[in-house]
Amino acid sequence: MQQTLSVIGIILSIYMSIVVVSYAWMLVTAFFSLRRFIGLEKEDMNRRNQGMDALKPVSIIVPAYNESSGVLSSVHSLLNLNYAMVEIIVVNDGSTDDTQEKLIEEFDMIPIFEAIRIQIPSNEIKQLFQSRIHPNLYVIEKVNGGKADALNAGINLSHYPYFCSIDGDSILHRDALIRVMEPVVASNGKVIAAGGTIRTANEMRVDLGDFDEPESYSQPLVLIQSIEYVRSFLIGRIALSKFNLLLIISGAFSVFDKQWAVDAGGYSTDMIGEDMELVVKLHRLIKDRKSDKRIISIPDPICYTEAPQSLSILRRQRRRWHQGLLASLTKHMNMLFNPKYGTIGMISLPYYWFVEAAGPVIELFGVIYLIVSFFYGNVYLEVVALLAVFFLIYSTIYTIGALMLDSITTHTYISSRGLFRMIVICFTELFWYRPLNVFWRLEAIYRTIRGNTDWGVMERIGFNKEVDKK
Repeated sequence: MQQTLSVIGIILSIYMSIVVVSYAWMLVTAFFSLRRFIGLEKEDMNRRNQGMDALKPVSIIVPAYNESSGVLSSVHSLLNLNYAMVEIIVVNDGSTDDTQEKLIEEFDMIPIFEAIRIQIPSNEIKQLFQSRIHPNLYVIEKVNGGKADALNAGINLSHYPYFCSIDGDSILHRDALIRVMEPVVASNGKVIAAGGTIRTANEMRVDLGDFDEPESYSQPLVLIQSIEYVRSFLIGRIALSKFNLLLIISGAFSVFDKQWAVDAGGYSTDMIGEDMELVVKLHRLIKDRKSDKRIISIPDPICYTEAPQSLSILRRQRRRWHQGLLASLTKHMNMLFNPKYGTIGMISLPYYWFVEAAGPVIELFGVIYLIVSFFYGNVYLEVVALLAVFFLIYSTIYTIGALMLDSITTHTYISSRGLFRMIVICFTELFWYRPLNVFWRLEAIYRTIRGNTDWGVMERIGFNKEVDKK
C-alpha cells in the first residue's frame, strides 16, 4: 500500500509541476505579448484607429431575458461608444419582467416591419421595434428560446458584416469596440473572431454610459472574482491566443465575422456553453477549409459585467461554465490528438481536457491521497510541502504578475492598500475559495454524467446602486 501511495504522490507532483510550468509559460508569453502597451497612450491608439480607412460596421447583439435591472445602463453605454458605424439589436427573449417596456419608454420605440433573412433557425419573432430617437437601435420581441437562440435571431436581423455579442447586464467602455476591431481590420480579414477583457461591475456607479470603477471591492467574494478575471483574461487567454490555441472567448463581449459564424451554423441551442461551442466550431471549420484564419483575445477592450454576490448564484454560474466546457470538449472528442486539426487537436484540446476539465478530479484525488496517507501513518511531508509551494506560486506570483500587466495595459495603478488586500485574499484562497470551486466543478461533472443541464436563475442587482463607503 505504501508503494502505491508513493507512486500516487509522484504522479500528483508531476501533474502539479506541469500545471505550474504551463501557467509560468502563459505569464511570460503574456508579458512579451503586452509589451507594446508600455508607454502607449490610449488617446494615440484611438486617433490611429479612427484614422483607419477600412473601419468595418458592426452590429451589436444584446440577448436579454429578464434584464430589467441593468439593460438601460447597458444600452446607454452602447449608444455612447466611440465608433463610426454601429447598430444595436436588443433581443427580448420572452422576458417575463418589464425589460421590453423599459426599452420602449426610454428610447421612444415604435413597431416596424422589415423582412428578415433567416440564415440560422431561431424561435418565432413576434415584433420588431425601432427607436425614433436613435434609428440605429432595434428591439426584437421573440418567443423564449435561450441565449443562443436569441443571438441567432439577432444575427438574422443584423445588417453589417461583423457582429458583437454582449450580455444584457454588461456595459462597454466607450473605446472598447474600436480597440477590439483594430486587429480585425489590420489583419485584412485573417482574424475572424476576437474577445475583449471582462471586469466586474459591482459597486460601480453608472450614469448614461459613464461610470466610475472602484479602486477595490468591499466584498471578499467580489474581490476574488475580480482577481480571477484579471488572471484569466490578461494571462491565460492572451498567451493561448498568441499561438491561435484559444477555445474560449467570453460571450459577454466578443466580435465575429458574420459569414464565418453563419457558415459554422451559428450558436448551438442544444449546448449549455454556446460561446465556447461557437469558437470550437470555428476552429474546426478553419482546419476543414485549410485556412489560416485566427481567433484572438485582446487585453485592452474592456467590458464590465455584474459578478455574483452570493455563493448560491456563484455556484450556479461556475457549475454552468464547467458543464459548458465538458459539453464542447466531449462533442468534439474526435479532434483530440488528431493531427488533421494541427495545434488545436495536439496542444489546445489536451490542455483544456487535462488541466481545465480534469483539474477538479485531480485535486480531489490529491485530498484523498493525503487523508489515506495520514491514516496509514505515512504522510509524505515533502509532497505536501511541494503542493503547497506550487499553489502559493500560482496564487501570489501569478496574481501579482497579472496585476502588473493589468496596470501596463490599462494605465491605472492600484494603491498600496488595494494591492495588500488582493495579496491577502490570494493567500486565503486555498482555505475557502479554491475548495468551493473544486466542489462546484465536481458537481458539474456529476450533473453532466447524469444529463442535468438546468442552469437556474441568475439574479441581478443592476447598476447605479448606492455603495457603502464606510
